[in-house]
Amino acid sequence: MRHGDRVKKLGRKYEHRKALIRNLLAALIRYERIRTTVAKAKEARRYAERLVQRAISGTLADRREVAKLVADKGLVRKLFTEIAPRLADRAGGYTRIYRLGHRPGDSAEMVYLEFVVRSEKPAAGEKDKKETKKKPKSSASRSRKSEPKPKSE
Repeated sequence: MRHGDRVKKLGRKYEHRKALIRNLLAALIRYERIRTTVAKAKEARRYAERLVQRAISGTLADRREVAKLVADKGLVRKLFTEIAPRLADRAGGYTRIYRLGHRPGDSAEMVYLEFVVRSEKPAAGEKDKKETKKKPKSSASRSRKSEPKPKSE
């Protein structure tokens, strides 16, 4: 029989696992997208869905329950004021897991865990993905450099 198999242990003791989940949730709220392994993402998603559900209902008791898992008051405020209103019209499924492939070092499968509806502006720490091309040097400027300068008498 498989008693007590509801919690993925992630190869860690209880306190370490709890700290890992709290850090993943804080990063998810801060950046709205995190890159992690499949097992960690699936476990963090369980808690993230519950946090968003509480944030949507928005009572004082819900805010205090969320604050138990997310210690940073600024992140709790962001969850309740920015993220929850965007997801309020959904009945569930507030996060998605997007598979990326395998990590080169240990071949662990990596994923993005992200909110389904993300903000328009990139969060602090994310870079703009647009590529900027360097302007090619004109042939006139190259030819001037190769010509010897006239000597002044």
